[in-house]
Amino acid sequence: MGYPQLMHTALDATDCRALAEFYRQLLGLGYRPGDEPPDDDGPDDADWLVLLDPEGRRVLAFQQVAELTPSTWPDADVPMQLHLDLRVDDVAELDRHRRRAEELGARVLLDRTDSEEPLWVLADPAGHPFCLLVG
Repeated sequence: MGYPQLMHTALDATDCRALAEFYRQLLGLGYRPGDEPPDDDGPDDADWLVLLDPEGRRVLAFQQVAELTPSTWPDADVPMQLHLDLRVDDVAELDRHRRRAEELGARVLLDRTDSEEPLWVLADPAGHPFCLLVG
């Protein structure tokens, strides 16, 4: 008897394509066949997108919603509820990927790089918190 298997983590977004693009570029992922952006300048009405790792495994999915209240973490008004932990090999990579994330539209919520476990807490363009850490 087996156990359920995690397919992917799904994130809500008011702009499904933009958030998928942020994570596609940040993590070096690819679209599930059929989920790629339109080739022309026509409207992109995607309401569900899936990103795959290089081996074709599902990693993240994005669901279009009309409204989204971003987390106010570290204030408790709107808690994180869920966040992603993204590991890098060393402090140089940590700094490089933090800069890349900001260039892609993330914003810094917490700098804990001076601790025994260096990490940055950032918010993606939709406001979902995620951690970049040395692990």
